Amino acid sequence: MIDVNTLIGPYPFRHVPHSDADVLVRVLDREGISQAWVGHLPSAFYRDPTPGNTALYTALAPLAARLRPVPAIRPDWPQWERALRDATSAGAPAIRAYPPQWGLGPHDAGLRELAIAAGELGMATLLTVRFEDLRQRHSMDSAGDLSAAAIRALARAGESVRLVVTAAGREMIEEVHWGLTVEEQRRVFWDISWIWGPPEDHLAKLFRSIGAERFVFGTQWPLRLTQTPRANLDLLPDDLHGARLAEAEQICSAARDGAGFG
Repeated sequence: MIDVNTLIGPYPFRHVPHSDADVLVRVLDREGISQAWVGHLPSAFYRDPTPGNTALYTALAPLAARLRPVPAIRPDWPQWERALRDATSAGAPAIRAYPPQWGLGPHDAGLRELAIAAGELGMATLLTVRFEDLRQRHSMDSAGDLSAAAIRALARAGESVRLVVTAAGREMIEEVHWGLTVEEQRRVFWDISWIWGPPEDHLAKLFRSIGAERFVFGTQWPLRLTQTPRANLDLLPDDLHGARLAEAEQICSAARDGAGFG
């Protein structure tokens, strides 16, 4: 199992313990997770994420067998194409983009260009709906949640695009999924870090209506507990115990092949 949604580094708005790469490896060992895709948390709030990407590559280099970098690339910043090439050279399976934090609208041309270019290189574009619930946010954290319109616009950008949307709840997932064509739906995958299990059983309902193959395992460590999504999978009703999530590596291979998955 691969955790596609983990982070290292400090959070600007509150203290987050255990945000180091070596601690993350111990967490993976404890949970029986073979590998993780790792982003640099403070880079979401940098005007220029380049220094954060450098810090990410440096921190993960000694742990490359377990932790794979997912750098942040801002398409309205100079030389983003070079940053994308650097990500490829570093073996990144995906790149991260943060439209709300960077003030990029739902139909930003640069975002579409970035998602297409990443897909053509065999990398997914990882989007984050939220880091914290609105009720918990610091007054200086003025960025809103990622909009459904922004996700739909990127899903429609081109055949090579592969999106992994993290930290979305049932309502957001349904709003996006049922607003896309069948082909566009195949370009979007959802992590399960913010989807409720029992008693609401949102995860089970989504598996039945959309299909488990549209979902990937993600925890959003260290902002959220790794045990929660694992427990929600274990607590699925009996008829869904055999349901298989999409495999992270297949998302990237589908992007390289220009073909749908699932």
